[in-house]
Amino acid sequence: MKTMSKIQTAAAGLAVLVALSACSAAATQDSNSPGTADISAGIQPDAKAVSLLPQSYKDKGELTVAMDLHYPPTTFLAEDNQTPIGLNPDIARLVAKKLGLKLKFEDTKFDTIVPGLDGGRYDFTATTMSKTEERLAVLDMIDYFKAGSSVAVAAGNPLNLSMETLCGKNIAVTAGSTGQLKRLPALSEQTCTSKGQPAINAVTLPNVQEALTQLHSKRIDGILYDTTALGWAAKQQPDSFTLLGRVNVGSSDVTAIGVKKGSPLTPALQAAIQSVLETPEYKKSLETWGLESGAITDAKLN
Repeated sequence: MKTMSKIQTAAAGLAVLVALSACSAAATQDSNSPGTADISAGIQPDAKAVSLLPQSYKDKGELTVAMDLHYPPTTFLAEDNQTPIGLNPDIARLVAKKLGLKLKFEDTKFDTIVPGLDGGRYDFTATTMSKTEERLAVLDMIDYFKAGSSVAVAAGNPLNLSMETLCGKNIAVTAGSTGQLKRLPALSEQTCTSKGQPAINAVTLPNVQEALTQLHSKRIDGILYDTTALGWAAKQQPDSFTLLGRVNVGSSDVTAIGVKKGSPLTPALQAAIQSVLETPEYKKSLETWGLESGAITDAKLN
């Protein structure tokens, strides 16, 4: 029993982005508590945004938003394992209300979201997605939040690593993420290959839960992942890993809502997001999830 308890404790401490649904504030909140309550309750449609909405959307009366619901504190599930909570669900609900529409969530693997938008399966995404040239080639992207990436290593940093000594190390990234596509390659070039050192070895994994498990079992040396999620996880499960620092190369820290490039929905969506950024509810959501430093004021269309 003692051995099993230690295994369970380690799993809870390292698979934090699964365990957070049980150990975060959501586990102790009822349906009327911050985080689980619908932050958009009472929000009225924005006249300008509604006027820009194509008639086909007005007739349908609903928007479909794609999210990977496994990334607290920005996007995850409440204790009931059904209700999307976090910053991104809050933003999506507020946007839908500003447009006078209902909202339908589609739980979607991150690396399939862009093809799904391009193929017309979803209307938009709010999933802490950074702007890259590749994404901007097929998406209209509208700023709504400032995030970024950091590197985490095993608790206590037993290998005594730093952001400058990751050359030749095995660092996990999640499939389709900006970390995989932009930030880790840029970090490797800046700190390693440009100085004649071996490149950082990217280990691409399907999700951060698998990465945390491999970090615990010493199959990898670190993880490059969203700063917001790692910061939240570190607060919820102290001593489960150590944060080395932020990755400030490879991509902008500003994240954006994505919609198919040239979509007739884009102007209305931009107006709705701008209206959301000006509401007390936007700041309230950021505060609820400990993300106040990520606030922006301009829903810039990229």
